[in-house]
Amino acid sequence: MRVRLKAAIPPRRGARIWQHGNSNNPPLARDENLRRIRHIGRKRWKRECGYHRRSLAETAIYRVKTIFGDRLRSRAFDSQGAELLIRCSALNRMTHLR
Repeated sequence: MRVRLKAAIPPRRGARIWQHGNSNNPPLARDENLRRIRHIGRKRWKRECGYHRRSLAETAIYRVKTIFGDRLRSRAFDSQGAELLIRCSALNRMTHLR
């Protein structure tokens, strides 16, 4: 089974389409995003493609790396997984404190 991924990177505000409909080449993902943004608006496009979830995930990883460092101490793969779960649990407790 082949899974097709879609780019969730918003183009710049003044971006222009590179390939128009009369090209024999397959459409660029960037151009498809631009067309969709022009059709429904940037805010709805971000909600539709899950851009905000991507942004939240990047922010969470940034927090983990800032607080705990960007390296794992464990060598074994299973131990690394446990270490990451402990870090996430600690971060969740810190963010729920008042």
